[in-house]
This record gives sequence, structure tokens and C-alpha cells, in this order.
Amino acid sequence: MKKLLIIMAALLCRTAVFSQDLPQPKREFRGAWIHTVGNTQMRTMTQQQIRDMFIRMLDSLQSAGCNAVIFQVRPQADALYISDLEPWSRFLTGVQGQAPDPLWDPLAFMVEQSHKRGMELHAWCNPYRVTSSPAEQLAPSHLYFKHPEIFKRYGNQLYFDPGERMSVEFVKTVIADIVTRYDVDAIHFDDYFYPYPVRFEEFHDDASFVKYASGQGYRYWEKNDWRRNNVTTLIRELNDTIKSIKPWVRFGISPFGIHRNLKDTPDSTGSNTNGLSNYDQLFADVPKWAKEGDIDYIVPQIYWVIGHPAADYQTLINWWNDGNFTPHFYVGQNISALKGQMHRKMELQRTLPNVEGNVWWPGVMIPKNGMGIFDSLCVYQSSLALIPPYTELDSIAPSPVDKIKKKGNGIKWEVPATEDVMQQPLFYALYHFPTGVVPDISTSEYLVAITHDPFFQYPKGYKMEKGSLFIVTAIDRCWNESESSVPFVL
Repeated sequence: MKKLLIIMAALLCRTAVFSQDLPQPKREFRGAWIHTVGNTQMRTMTQQQIRDMFIRMLDSLQSAGCNAVIFQVRPQADALYISDLEPWSRFLTGVQGQAPDPLWDPLAFMVEQSHKRGMELHAWCNPYRVTSSPAEQLAPSHLYFKHPEIFKRYGNQLYFDPGERMSVEFVKTVIADIVTRYDVDAIHFDDYFYPYPVRFEEFHDDASFVKYASGQGYRYWEKNDWRRNNVTTLIRELNDTIKSIKPWVRFGISPFGIHRNLKDTPDSTGSNTNGLSNYDQLFADVPKWAKEGDIDYIVPQIYWVIGHPAADYQTLINWWNDGNFTPHFYVGQNISALKGQMHRKMELQRTLPNVEGNVWWPGVMIPKNGMGIFDSLCVYQSSLALIPPYTELDSIAPSPVDKIKKKGNGIKWEVPATEDVMQQPLFYALYHFPTGVVPDISTSEYLVAITHDPFFQYPKGYKMEKGSLFIVTAIDRCWNESESSVPFVL
């Protein structure tokens, strides 16, 4: 009954508001960041309370039209999942290294529950951050106590040294472990590479620079280029590692919203902004990674308002759009910066040719309807959307479903067997066409559900018009959609 109420709420949300004049695209990435870093709530909650909180959150995101969850599972070289490599996160239990009692696996739970709702699960990890303050105690099993030489204190925090080869190898091992053991759809990094600058303090990597730079072809005045190469090396090798294990798992980056300022680029390629930049302060060359195929999508955090004097939203979304660095560019949207500007920002996102969706920060505001965001998403995401296909990874559509039959208060279908994982359906799209309407699956107008299982149960109160028909399509892990099934007529 609860599942039926959720589906019905989502359907009502979608039919309530078509008054706004923006198109409802059939393909659009609609993600939400669910952060765990800094969380002080879960440590005081029982396992069931945490599960219930996550379920309410996912139900709300589904009702608001989201199709991807970006869940933070490695906030500080720790784990919100069962791991032999890193200790349990303090943000789950209150003490780093202390397992939940009774034992359970939040990442496995979120993968299962997200897929159950027709949503992707992206495992959000931070590559280098270890602590946020000197007061935080590391678990005795932490790698820091085995190899303190690859860690550096900077400001009040502890980080891996990106210049140390062991740092790269360890991060690769951690990510390979996640990809191997969990059915995640993507690995996601945000904007933390080299640390954000601390005033009057240089990152203490002189030892690794002396140790490696010369042999890597960098001279003493090219330290910043060496640092950028360190991060690029990590990103490239991580992508190769991920694809060698599961070629359908994507690797996405959500960088700080400014790549470079115009004043810092002799070739005038930077944006007309005046702020911290990925390239010059965080030593992350995200456009390079995208252009060279080392990442599959980018989500610049364009967190400012339209008209901001130093970092204007409209200037930045146009800069990223015009660069056309990757076929998959989504906008990182700050919910707190939407007031009075939601419509214009959505208009830009949906009319610029190279923008394919949004990710909402912080996603935890959506269930609470903070800043009225749930209500707004019920307008701007009022129809369901499939994620744009990753044809660079796989362009072959799965086989159509067949043998649609009535089952109880719903319908079921069969899927042709295949041993090719890339062609196995992950989801199914269900279209319901009223009597007299010519079936057309090229739009989202009659898309009523995205399901994980080959079954759809009619929600209570759902209009079952005699002579109307259902069409089902299969969707593979790269979001290629099959041809239509034979229509099932009610």
C-alpha cells in the first residue's frame, strides 16, 4: 500500500502543474546530493530510524521527479559501507572505526532502494581529505598510522599528499573495491582535490616534489604544473580502473564553478569572473579530463545568483556550455541561490544546447521543502525523464520486452535472456496512452513510470480507461532505450 501511495503522489505531482512554459524534456539528468560529512544526526539514531530517514528522502526525491541520487559514502578516508580497507565513518556511528550495531551496510541499502524507485545511485567519494579539525580522532586501523609519510597537515586538516604515488594507488584500491562489490551506477568526486588555500600557508609537499618532479620532467619553477599532473594522473588511472572492472560504471566530477578567471588566462579563455579557480588554486584541469575522455560527466557547482558581481551564474553557465567539453554537462544548483531566479535558471539550463540536466544541493532540503524546492520541482520536473544515454560507453539498445500480460492489479512482461551485461535491462519505461491517442514514445507526455522490476501495479485510483494501452521499453545501464513492445490494450 505504501508503494502505491508513493507512485500516486508522484503521478499527482506530475499532472498538477503544466502551466509553466518551459519544455518537459524526455531526457534530462535530475540528481540530488545527499551528504554525510558533518552529519551529527545519524550517530544518535537506530539502524531502523536511519533506514526510515533514507526511505522518506528517496520517496520525496522520486515524487519530485529526480532520477539520480549522489550519496556520500567516503567523506573523509572512511566508509559508510562494509570495508576491509578503511574504517567505519564517524558520521554514521559517532566514532571512527566503530561498526554499526547491529551490522548493516548503508551503501548497499541505498543502491537497492534507489534502483527500486527507478533512480541511479552514484557513490560520492572524496579522494584526499582525512580530517576536518585537529580534534577528530582517527581509528587505530587507519592507513595514517601505517604510512604517515604520505599524509600532510595543512591548516587544521589532514590530507593525503597527491604527489605521493602510494596515495594514488591506495585511492584506486578503495574505488576498485566499491565498484567490484556494489552495483553502483557511477563514482562521483566533488570539488576537493588539492586543498582550498589557507591564507599565508603553502601546502607542504616540498618533499614529494623533490622526490618525484625531476624524474617526471618538471623543473623547480613548474611546481603548479606538477601538481595538476598529479591530479590528472589520479583521474586518468581511476577511470581506467573503473572501466576495467565494469565498463558501464561512469566517473563524474563536480568541480568548483570557476575553471579559470579571464584575467589569469593569457589566451583569454577564462570566464569573466573574479574568484578562486579549479585550475590555479585546486590544481584540477577538469576540461582537460573531459576532452580526453578521462571522465564521463561534469557538474560544475554554479552556486551563485544571476548578477553576482564576482561570479555571475549566467556568465558561468554560458562559459561551460560554450566550451562543450563533454557530451554530459549538468549544472550544480544551489537551492539557496534560487529564490526569485528559479525560472530563469531553468530556462537557461533547458535552452542552452550543451546542458543536459541539474544536480540539486543540498538534496536533504528537498524532502523538507526548504525554500519551497519540492513545490518548485513538482513544476519543473513534473513529467518523468530518462537520463541522457551514454552512447560513448555503449550505443546498442537492449532487446524489446515481450509477452506483456495482466497480473493481478497490474501487468508483467518478459525479457529476452542475454549474457552481455551491457545489454541487460536495469530499468523499464512504462507509457500509458489514452483511448484514441496514437502511441508515440519520443516524448515524456505519457511516460508514467520507470521501474526496476518487470512488473507494474496500478496505483489505487489510477485511471484505467478501457481501450487505452500500455507500451513498455527496456533501458540498459547506459540508458539506451529499446524499441517499443507490442501494445497491451486494456
